[in-house]
Amino acid sequence: MKRQSALYFVLSSAVIGALALLPAGCGGPPVVGGGPLEPAGAPADSAVKDLTAWLPGNYSSTAQAAADSTYFDVRLHIVPIWTDRADGPWMYVEQAMADSQDKPYRQRIYRLISLPNNHAESVIYEFAGAPLSWAGAWRNPERFNALDPGLISVRAGCSVVLGYQGTNQISGTTKGADCGSALRGATYATTDVTVTATELNSWDRGYDTANKQVWGAVKGAYRFMKESPAVNTAPHPEQPMGDEASIAAPAPEPQR
Repeated sequence: MKRQSALYFVLSSAVIGALALLPAGCGGPPVVGGGPLEPAGAPADSAVKDLTAWLPGNYSSTAQAAADSTYFDVRLHIVPIWTDRADGPWMYVEQAMADSQDKPYRQRIYRLISLPNNHAESVIYEFAGAPLSWAGAWRNPERFNALDPGLISVRAGCSVVLGYQGTNQISGTTKGADCGSALRGATYATTDVTVTATELNSWDRGYDTANKQVWGAVKGAYRFMKESPAVNTAPHPEQPMGDEASIAAPAPEPQR
């Protein structure tokens, strides 16, 4: 028994030592940031699959604005990008007032990753430099193949964790006061999202140090109805360069 135990110890140590020599992080493209790398070909869970199918599209809050004048008529576009990457799905998101769609007040990139217990995380990235140069790119998402990954960065603490509410609805929210915001006197922002196959409800709010709401809708979420699916690949002329900050402050609906 003692000789067998000694032999087992020697063999176990050899195996562990060999494993330690294997290179780490093999088997996948580099990730821009914000979550673990999903191995190529890994099956997504149902939440990621449904969000990947439900989110893309062209949306409008026209009906809500017509029924309640405290809400603005907003256009929302979500299109898949970088569809050949294994660490996604990735999507470009653009939001603009209906009467100034050439100057969106929000431009983001979302990355969906799987979480345990059939949940999903939407990691939020923002543009550096001149995001308006990408305005309207939802019409031709192939433009993002030329985007330098160094021009986007994760909005730390602003990820939205989502899970099923029934079988046909997925909802989620940011975590506490983790998502920082300096817009209009705020110190942090929150986002509550509900997604179905035909509708996206989003409630963004900013709060000050006293936890008083200082921007965002007061009554409830914006209700965006899907008017058409993505992707519209009609040719899109280049937009003038600009800075998101120059249009974010005066926008009627403040955003973080």
